[in-house]
Amino acid sequence: MLQTYHTEFLTGTIFNWEHLLVSDAFKNIIISSFEWLVQKKKCTINAFVIMPNHIHMLWKISDGFDREDVQGALFSFTAHEFKRHLKTKDAITLQKYSVKSSDRDYQFWEREPMVKECWTQKFFRQKLNYIHFNPCQQHWNLAGSPEEYKWSSAFFYETGIKSFSWLSHFNDY
Repeated sequence: MLQTYHTEFLTGTIFNWEHLLVSDAFKNIIISSFEWLVQKKKCTINAFVIMPNHIHMLWKISDGFDREDVQGALFSFTAHEFKRHLKTKDAITLQKYSVKSSDRDYQFWEREPMVKECWTQKFFRQKLNYIHFNPCQQHWNLAGSPEEYKWSSAFFYETGIKSFSWLSHFNDY
């Protein structure tokens, strides 16, 4: 039986914490996957950030869908596209992800992404701020302010301007 989900904070990490997501090509693969999931009405996405070796997002799985299926679609599609890109552009980097396990030849994401349900508005806002300020942390230093970082929902929350058509403000529902 499928259940109704609350908004969730999800963290997905690249295998061995490699900095695969430095390249905009890989960030765009993730953005395409987000867009597809929302267009297919499998989820709503309220916030996200794509960091060099991980992603964070606040999302809600749509009623009638199973979290494992939707989450699996996100990570499976992106892994397939990462592999396809690396096969044609960077075979040496591809070898970093070679695992030769019983169920796969390559692994791009750490298994068991972290998922925490947002039971309270306080927890949701805490995670929203964490997501948006992540690129500004001293050890990353990717942006001077959250809204300056292109690969995040911070600009949308700061200005109201949608750079990503599939993104939903948490007040919209």
